[in-house]
Amino acid sequence: MKADFPPGWAELLDRQAQVVSRRQALAHGLTADAVENRLRSRRWHVVHRGVYATFTGDVGREALLWAAVLRAGPGAALSHQTAAELVGLSDTPSEVIHLTVPLDRHPGPVRGVVVHRSVRIGSATHPAQLPPRTWVEETVLDLVQTAVSLDAACGWLSRAVGRRLTTAARLGRALDDRAKMRWRADLKTILADVRDGAHSLLEHRYIRDVERAHGLPAAKRQVKTVVRSRTRFLDNLYAEARLAVELDGQIAPPAEERWADVRRDNAHAAVGILTLRYSWADVTLRPCEVAQEVASVLRERGAAPAVHRCGANCTVALVPTRTRMIVTGSPQKSAVNWSRS
Repeated sequence: MKADFPPGWAELLDRQAQVVSRRQALAHGLTADAVENRLRSRRWHVVHRGVYATFTGDVGREALLWAAVLRAGPGAALSHQTAAELVGLSDTPSEVIHLTVPLDRHPGPVRGVVVHRSVRIGSATHPAQLPPRTWVEETVLDLVQTAVSLDAACGWLSRAVGRRLTTAARLGRALDDRAKMRWRADLKTILADVRDGAHSLLEHRYIRDVERAHGLPAAKRQVKTVVRSRTRFLDNLYAEARLAVELDGQIAPPAEERWADVRRDNAHAAVGILTLRYSWADVTLRPCEVAQEVASVLRERGAAPAVHRCGANCTVALVPTRTRMIVTGSPQKSAVNWSRS
């Protein structure tokens, strides 16, 4: 069949996952009757109005994406969750296909497609990637703009940099290029934390709600250590006190991961680095308790953090207290109690 068409037809079909628009077919020499004949004989079938799959059988994901772009017309580009899927920012296909068209374009309802309109889509579209899609920085900021909360927005920023899809600096420049953006000041602060090594939403929450809110010193982030020829990384290291704070966002990490964490903590303990570990619930629900514990350990190990309370109901003790351990009971059976003096 391809041999019946002018040069460029086969390349067009290969580039577009064997999906073509009616306009493209006519431009390559097919008559309207020839298009209708292929549809009637079921050699082609309609995906969207004026967009055809030039094969039989199921339409795969790439073909569906091309069909959506072709249905929306020139200047359309995949965006938001769908662009995130294509660059590896999202791990699963979006339930509906998201694409953005120029502000003056009104393609009308498209089945299974959410159509966004933007005056910036021309500059926001990557010049070479196919199917057409927004730059990764534009994709991230689109998702930030539509996020349900600042935490969710932070998650997109952290994931994009943590997966090495972009950098905090490039995201910052893209943010500056947008005239309107929710949470602009907060996003700049988050990007500064990401640039300094906060690779997850939990790490940012620790910096914001535990460290910064209570006046704790800023730890060094993502610190590389080499112990017995093994390279490891610490989420947070208070170098002066040789204290590491590790953060685990998983509700129940697999057993092999827990044992790997134990081995890493033991290796660091052997060279004098104490490790405190906190979960998502610790940081988000009990940040004052976490701050108190970190401050106490810093003091016990020679640092002198000038902590303050984060609010009227904060439980952090402003006056340093010493913690002593009391062991009670017989040598065969004892109990350990903690008290403050």
